[in-house]
Amino acid sequence: MNTSTSLQDQSRRSQGSSALTTSSRSHSGSTRNHPDSPSSRNHPDSPNSGNRRERPNRSRTSTSTDPRAGRASSDSFVGGRGPARVSQLDRDQLASHPVAVRRVVRLFSGHTWEIVAVVVLITISSLVTMAQPFLVRSVIDDALPNANVRLLVWLTAAMVAVAAVSSLVGVVQTWLATKMGQAVMHDLRTSVFAHLQKQSLQFFTRTRGGEIQSRLTHDISGMQSVITSTATSVASQVTTVIATVVAMLALSPRLTALSLVILPPAVWLSRRVALLRRDITAAKQAELSNLHTQVEESLSVSGVRLAKTLGAAQWNTDRFEESSLRLIDLEVQSQLAGKWRMATMSIVFAAIPAAIYLVAGLPATSGGMTVGTLVAFTALQTTLFRPLMGLLDVGVQWVTAMALFSRIFEYLDLQPDIKEPVSPISLVKDDVEGDVQFNDVTFGYEAGDPVVRNVSFHIPSGTTTAIVGPTGSGQSTLAALLTRLYDPTSGAISIDGVDVRDMTSRNLAELVGVVSQETYLIHASIRENLLLGSREASEDQMWDALETAQIGQMISELPDGLDTVVGARGYRFSGGEQQRLSIARTLLRNPRILILDEATSALDNATEAQVQAALEALAVGRTTVTIAHRLSTVESADQVVVLKDGHIVERGSAHELRQQHGLFASLSGSASGPSS
Repeated sequence: MNTSTSLQDQSRRSQGSSALTTSSRSHSGSTRNHPDSPSSRNHPDSPNSGNRRERPNRSRTSTSTDPRAGRASSDSFVGGRGPARVSQLDRDQLASHPVAVRRVVRLFSGHTWEIVAVVVLITISSLVTMAQPFLVRSVIDDALPNANVRLLVWLTAAMVAVAAVSSLVGVVQTWLATKMGQAVMHDLRTSVFAHLQKQSLQFFTRTRGGEIQSRLTHDISGMQSVITSTATSVASQVTTVIATVVAMLALSPRLTALSLVILPPAVWLSRRVALLRRDITAAKQAELSNLHTQVEESLSVSGVRLAKTLGAAQWNTDRFEESSLRLIDLEVQSQLAGKWRMATMSIVFAAIPAAIYLVAGLPATSGGMTVGTLVAFTALQTTLFRPLMGLLDVGVQWVTAMALFSRIFEYLDLQPDIKEPVSPISLVKDDVEGDVQFNDVTFGYEAGDPVVRNVSFHIPSGTTTAIVGPTGSGQSTLAALLTRLYDPTSGAISIDGVDVRDMTSRNLAELVGVVSQETYLIHASIRENLLLGSREASEDQMWDALETAQIGQMISELPDGLDTVVGARGYRFSGGEQQRLSIARTLLRNPRILILDEATSALDNATEAQVQAALEALAVGRTTVTIAHRLSTVESADQVVVLKDGHIVERGSAHELRQQHGLFASLSGSASGPSS
């Protein structure tokens, strides 16, 4: 079997496997994390209302998770007349998301003076270095035969000076180039991170976390050699080659022609290996992303607990081992592809000096060449070969790096599903009354499959509205729409008469606070977690919030107090303690509208009573939307909205609805304990 064909087939298999894994995982997650499904309600670790819904993951054509992205884009630098082994998948990817060289060049905009300075230093270094072989020729042909000590001293001192100047210029050049390259990488890294922050929740539910991390960290780090060193290396090697060829022509045009015979086979070999390594690199990157996802899923606190409770540890290990074995094979192929080229080039480059010595030694072709000239020419020839090999390596590295650029640019080109308004209407929190209106709202995570249909109801400011219903009726979906994690398919949701789509996400977040069943605490101190609610909060305000949330006493008894590290996802604290810390954080935000999305459903009765007391304190003076299956928590609500299959079927106070002997009364009879 042809080597390149087998490598391409393996690349396709790896990519196809990774793509199917991505699709099946996100699709299976759609059942597991549906915000209105029984599993999400009963599982103690189910994500919050926004993250739980993953039905939109069925889209398998999302370019954001396609591991073929990097591989496809490199074709733009190979050209449309590439070898026949370029697959149609590559061409399709290039057509859908091409990467232009000018876009890569634009990364360096704003660094003009650094680029000019680096080019000048590179030119100086190349010219100064060219003096070394001529100094050697003078030493051999003039100073030594004539025993001219004075000339010998000057020549050897000049040789040392040339080396010193070249080294110092190289240090300054490296400093400038590295500083510039790191600045470009910083801008690129932060741009990707900031852009991902603008993506909707739907993007993250359909994209594997390992894929996002791989692009943000490993792919950008993989571009370091391109941004930091490749551009300057190309300039240095080009100037060195030009200066060296000119010097060689001055010494011996005949020997120069012989030396340059190496160029055609070297270029051909480099081209062949570059295309081969492109396929291997894309397959390896896809497999690495898959491996990172497995590590993230299996070695997290939740993952380890799941594996131990399900007895899946061996299955996880076998799956990881299979992925690691595939990486070994891909890495071996990648290394061999480079080593075979280097071995061939080394043989060719060893033959050229031998041929030069032979030609220079034959009477018919020597042309009266002196020993000093021959030594100087050989030194120049060595100087020429090294940058030529470097330029050929840069060609291979450039093609490989295009896969990384494509993956990063693909993320930067993502258009957020939830767009910021062009002319936003800003509401001042202190002036907001908190009047909420749902007006004929319809929404579905997939086209043609609405979850809520023609929902209309009014929540007067300062009142409490409970939204209840059978599992899967759309209660959490309404909460997600109010916080604009999603936009309605039709209809509108307004706060004080202003459509939430006309408000910036920052302004909306100031007005609406959420306490959900799944509390998320970052791996930092209690203080830092509380400051997420309000960066300007004083220590007294933090303690007041903790006291109101009925957890202040417990925190004060900890040795480090507010500086206590909560642990990964807050696992140092119990579920009830995490919930009360979340309530304290929301208190610091002081939102006018509060959403309580099954905030106590995963707690035992004693803990629920404590958290419920904290929630009641939090809800004072605010417009409150409560979503609950434990109907005992909605008795004091001003109104109860009952949903079934996405429609409002009942509305009124808990007492009124119970007297009607309808769905609410039925749910009340079966929900005296845990959620149904």
